[in-house]
Formats: sequence, structure tokens, C-alpha cells
Amino acid sequence: QVQLVESGGGLVQAGGSLRLSCVSSGRTFSNYGMGWFRQAPGKEREFVATINWTGSNTNYADSAKGRFTISRDNAKNTVYLQMNSLKPEDTAVYYCAADGTGWGITVASVYKFWGQGTQVTVSS
Repeated sequence: QVQLVESGGGLVQAGGSLRLSCVSSGRTFSNYGMGWFRQAPGKEREFVATINWTGSNTNYADSAKGRFTISRDNAKNTVYLQMNSLKPEDTAVYYCAADGTGWGITVASVYKFWGQGTQVTVSS
């Protein structure tokens, strides 16, 4: 089993920044690809960014490109999502997830383990 705990969410004004963290415990963190997904009220959960097990490959949703950066520190069992130039449409619950393939696949259904989520609210 893998346990994931997100932190770093909050209320921020448009144009501001937040850094989300997700700490993993349980099985070897460095074996897993990691992803950040988000879900806004009344909408489906959507892919934001993923990173493979070594950190050498990342993927971003079009909405995140140029503004968000995913990274990981395998020594700290932690994955991060740095979010800059935030917009009101970024408001959602953000979830981190672990992908057992290690590749950091962008499809949510591949991910076996999920955190409880952290709320991000961007005011206009």
C-alpha cells in the first residue's frame, strides 16, 4: 500500500502562487510515477501534471503548461506542484496519485493510490 498526504493548498488571489506537496509512505516511492489531478465542483477529475519515477520525464495539461511545474525528491518521498500565475479557473481540489507503472501516465484510471486532496481557491 501507498499512503499519500497532500498539503499546501489555500486561498490566493489571481496571479499569485502556491506550492503543493505530497508526501508518500509505504512502498518504495521511487518506483512510482506520480501525478497531480484536480476536480472542480460539478466537473470531472482532470489531469494536471505527471512525472516519471526518476523525474526525467514530465507531462502537463495545456492549462498548466508554462505556469505549473511538477518535481519530485525521492530522498524525501515527496512530489511537488509549483503553481504560478494562478487563475480563478484553477480553483479545485487537487489530488496527488501514485502510478505503479512508474511512467507517469496521464490517465487517472491507471493510478491505484490517491491522497485525500487539498483545496485550492483562486479569487479574482
